[in-house]
Amino acid sequence: MPQKSIDASHRPIPLMAIVLLALAVHGPLLLLQLPNNSYDANTHIFFAAHYAKSWFNPWNVNWFAGFSQTTYPPLTHQWIALFSHLMGLTMAYMVVQLIVVLLLPVGVYRYSRLWVSERPASYAAIASVFLGSLALLVYQSGQLPTTTAAALTLIALPYFYNWNQLGRFPDLAKGVVLSLTAAAAHHVTFLFGGLLFAAPVIWLSFIDRHDEEANASSRGIALRTLFFAACNALGSLIILLPYFIGLLHNPINQMPIPHPSRDNYILVGHSGANFWLIPMGALILVIPYILVKGASNPRLRPLLFGWYITTLLGLGGTTPLGKWMLGRAFYILTFERFTFWATLMAVPFVGLLADSLIQRYSRKAIVGLWTAAVLTCGISVGWINFSPINEGLFDVKPMVDFLNRDDHSKFRYITLGFGNKFAMLSARVHASSLDGDYNSARLLPEMTAYGAAQLYSSKYYGTPGMEALRAVLKHADQYGLRYIFVSDRYYEPLLAFSGWRQTETYDHNLVALWTKDDAPPARTVDFGGWKPPMWQCILWGILPVGTSLLSVLVLLALPDTRRAETTLKFPAAPAEVALREAK
Repeated sequence: MPQKSIDASHRPIPLMAIVLLALAVHGPLLLLQLPNNSYDANTHIFFAAHYAKSWFNPWNVNWFAGFSQTTYPPLTHQWIALFSHLMGLTMAYMVVQLIVVLLLPVGVYRYSRLWVSERPASYAAIASVFLGSLALLVYQSGQLPTTTAAALTLIALPYFYNWNQLGRFPDLAKGVVLSLTAAAAHHVTFLFGGLLFAAPVIWLSFIDRHDEEANASSRGIALRTLFFAACNALGSLIILLPYFIGLLHNPINQMPIPHPSRDNYILVGHSGANFWLIPMGALILVIPYILVKGASNPRLRPLLFGWYITTLLGLGGTTPLGKWMLGRAFYILTFERFTFWATLMAVPFVGLLADSLIQRYSRKAIVGLWTAAVLTCGISVGWINFSPINEGLFDVKPMVDFLNRDDHSKFRYITLGFGNKFAMLSARVHASSLDGDYNSARLLPEMTAYGAAQLYSSKYYGTPGMEALRAVLKHADQYGLRYIFVSDRYYEPLLAFSGWRQTETYDHNLVALWTKDDAPPARTVDFGGWKPPMWQCILWGILPVGTSLLSVLVLLALPDTRRAETTLKFPAAPAEVALREAK
């Protein structure tokens, strides 16, 4: 890594102080459990609830009449499950998310040091605390695995750079175990984000191969890169083997499901605001600087290239790049994460700009920069109130009590109009549902045959959504579906026409229970005989979380060495001075 001299009056902000700043900013918001109303937080809590009860049995019957949790990397869910035995599931989620938020500025600082000196890198780390994209992922989307894998990837890549430059085994070991831990947290970030972050680093390795400290040639860097990639490919294959086997048995061949992050942001203004303008925030003002600075400095051109491609992908369907590069995967992925990655690549440029402005304008620049940072984060958090995701303000406890008493758990249920409260309900009951929040895990033909996601939001998917709901109602007896909780009266005529009747109401008539009294008890659904065998269950319960523990042990056993930024000259001893004068 290049070392640059710095003036003593412009020393970098201590990394520990930046971590404490992240704690001060996000700690209270997480303590208030703000992510609890996000899109996916309760989905991850639902996964964690199953691991807390059945660590070595990833087959979960509580969604889709049965699905395997090996369809999603388990690391974050397993850590939530472990912490839940001390503080409950919801607070455990908040603690794990807080740990990730504290790791992110560390990763940003380390990644930024590849491109800039220490002080701009410290400014970049501060900027990462206030990113609008981070606030939306944490408090609106609830994408804990995405933020986890991104932080770990940023921490790992400087070790990859050092391995390319110096060929030292400790750098290889630390880079690989951290990358594999990222894979155990989120496969999409490991595959797509890791490549987007790593490509500029590989390019930079070739640029810096002639440095005095480097021990590399073009051929050596190419071979080391291939070896590092091979270690990650083999390691991820072993750690996530049940996932890949499950994918072979049940490939994702369902109908594409629309998502607003794939919209043309120019034509659909709300999607543009929600997935680009608000996440970018004040970084929009820095785009001209990024283009000029990145193009004019050869060492920054790789980062400019990576940022540019990632930013275009983050625009979803606004440009044809996503469809051209990703093919069918374009209709499976969501693109808010690409904007998040693009903002992380932008902050080293922000650090350079901030350093330049502060040196030139001092306090005025500091006030302006802090104002921009706070507004970016504050508006993103406040945007959740302007663009709410909850479909109803009701308490799920009465429904939890109903499903958990008597023999009601012998029958299946669905909800209509519940939004993200469905996952909140399903994480707390013993009964099984035909619905679920993780589309890639679905095996029911009534769900996969239509281009709609959750049953509880059927009307928002138009004809495909309502056809999926009709198909499920038609086969209610086959699946033991007896209870439907409804918080949206739009669905009531269809239920009445299909032979269902309203029997109870909850929370001041905000939710009604519709039943089909002649539905038989639920039976196990045969999905072609495929379930993860015991050996896969054991691997799934040991390797992912074991990899995270191994990464901690490797980092402790092979601590980083740090060289002083400047050469310090000490005064000569009196005897040495006399000897020089005699000469």
